[in-house]
Amino acid sequence: MTINSAQDGQARASNGGFADSSTSTMNHIDPTDEKGAGSTEPVTALVKDEANSELQPATLKASVNNVASVPDGGMWAWLQVLGAHVLFFNSWGIINTFGTYETYYEIELLPNSTPSAIAWIGSTQAFLLLFVGALTGPVYDAGFSRELILGGSFLLILGQMMLSLCKEYWQVLLSQGFCIGIGCGFLCVPSTAILSQYFTTKLATAVGITAAGSSFGGVIYPIVFHKLQPTIGFSWATRVIGFLMLGTQCISIAIMRVRVLPEKKRDILDFAAFKEPPYLFFVLSVFIGFMGLYQPFFYVQTFAIKQGITDSNLGFYILAIMNCTSAFGRIVPGILSDKIGPMNAMIPCAFISALLCFCVIPVHDAAGLITLMGFYGFFSGTFISSPTAVVVQLSAHNRGKIGTRLGQAFGVIAFGLLIGTPVGGVVLHKYGFPRLWIFAGAFVAASGITLITSRKYYKGLRLMIKA
Repeated sequence: MTINSAQDGQARASNGGFADSSTSTMNHIDPTDEKGAGSTEPVTALVKDEANSELQPATLKASVNNVASVPDGGMWAWLQVLGAHVLFFNSWGIINTFGTYETYYEIELLPNSTPSAIAWIGSTQAFLLLFVGALTGPVYDAGFSRELILGGSFLLILGQMMLSLCKEYWQVLLSQGFCIGIGCGFLCVPSTAILSQYFTTKLATAVGITAAGSSFGGVIYPIVFHKLQPTIGFSWATRVIGFLMLGTQCISIAIMRVRVLPEKKRDILDFAAFKEPPYLFFVLSVFIGFMGLYQPFFYVQTFAIKQGITDSNLGFYILAIMNCTSAFGRIVPGILSDKIGPMNAMIPCAFISALLCFCVIPVHDAAGLITLMGFYGFFSGTFISSPTAVVVQLSAHNRGKIGTRLGQAFGVIAFGLLIGTPVGGVVLHKYGFPRLWIFAGAFVAASGITLITSRKYYKGLRLMIKA
């Protein structure tokens, strides 16, 4: 390492908790290290000696690929979960809120636009959340996680405030679809990849708690909009949500830090990953799943109202109930995944979610619809919480590329979100709601089949194997 590069690493460490690295050792930033940021001294940890069953001190080099140096808990580790939980609250939580906006736009703001055209706003937002992750993955790996969080927070809040001024379709598309979508994309990789530096055996649980933030956002933000819009209007209801974003994002900005930096710069794409059948089929399975997964979240409120199953007030709360149960559907399978493996948790949840979509077709009463959608929210939640844990698991041989592998996986999966709900809108417009539920269920079921293929290449088809 040259003197200049060492000085640059120290400067970055003092400004954002980052450190530079040499070709042979890894400088690390461990907030729990009393020696201070930028310390290059070995990490002293307590490890269990299997022979004596006692905790003994061991000297470990902090490294992206050194799993033994990962704390797997502690105050700073769980603070990262809190910070990442907030990032999900304001990114995926906004995506989960779009069903409320979809209904409002169809009836009030954009009555001349078709459901499919309006769905393009939400799908563009969701697409950019994941696709921008393909570009920000290498940026994260280069040590700029703090810059990504700051930039994403700025764009997220800017887009929300600009949305409050919108009157036309193209204005809503630019602010809510593109500006908020890109801002969410900046937050996508840091909100999950940082956790892999703090957790190993508890990673799926940590990710599940983190991903539950999107469900809480999907509960709170629609209620705020639903209660405030009739009294203070669309513009100020939207601004209030923007101020809530501003306040909560400050939490993540204040506490989130990486522990270690990769030993060298990473490429934007890791093409070798797509030559690994478990990774390839897993990414394909989630892409297929996202084609159908969000149909109920986008259209169930409209379905309940237009079919006369509920009035507008109760129809709104169906979406809130789905997001509430989805929070548990991200935490509980996450805890279970640490025991049986994230793939094993995802596969049955995929098939149950598909079955629930088919079961909506004959429903004509509020109790039945609320029950089905409550269960759907729970079982579909694993599609948000588990993919990160699976990609980390499939990248165990090269943890330094986790950011890149997550980013490019998100980039592929994003196209499922981009085209899924607009195509669903076309199906709804031409063939009605029964075909829409068949469309959703078929894609989620196909995702489950592809997940089984991924597991076959990874661990085989034996049931009692953690995968």
